[in-house]
Amino acid sequence: MSDKQDIKFEDAVKSMMLHVGENPDREGLLKTPQRVKKAYEFIFGGYKEDPKEILSSALFTSSNDEMVLLKDIEFYSTCEHHLLPIIGRVHVAYIPDGKVVGLSKIPRVVNVFARRMQIQEQLTEQIADAIMSTIKPKGVAVVIQARHMCMEMRGVEKINSTTTSSALRGLFKKDEKTRSEFFSLINSPNGSRY
Repeated sequence: MSDKQDIKFEDAVKSMMLHVGENPDREGLLKTPQRVKKAYEFIFGGYKEDPKEILSSALFTSSNDEMVLLKDIEFYSTCEHHLLPIIGRVHVAYIPDGKVVGLSKIPRVVNVFARRMQIQEQLTEQIADAIMSTIKPKGVAVVIQARHMCMEMRGVEKINSTTTSSALRGLFKKDEKTRSEFFSLINSPNGSRY
């Protein structure tokens, strides 16, 4: 951001504080506009990253043709309707077709899409489509389970609800046995952490 854009952003934060009844000139809030700007640059850093580039940077030839599952990837996102947090876990599986991807790249791709203004349904689709189009596996499955602060902190105020969304591609959509194996694995207890 340029200095001019920084000032406009910080002025917008001050305006919001005034709108809710706060005094942006009181001691505890003097640096809040700068802190919010810096926080937003991190929280929405996904706009500056390319998920296909991340996945392409670590593709390896492999004869493996069995399911690869990353379970319980924690994520934090922001509801595009209220700018409030979405907090949850993502489960991602794929079936290689000659190529596997470095395991750390999948959580990085989750972060890229999560660090944008989102709705959970779109986030689920974006992760699946990026993996499908870049790795070109036989199938991809993504399930997200999340809490939405826009439902907990305001509106209906339901603090014990969880939203689940899924995106299935290739074999996970076509083959009942593959789909069942995936759901069985993500729903099994974690056990010890080695």
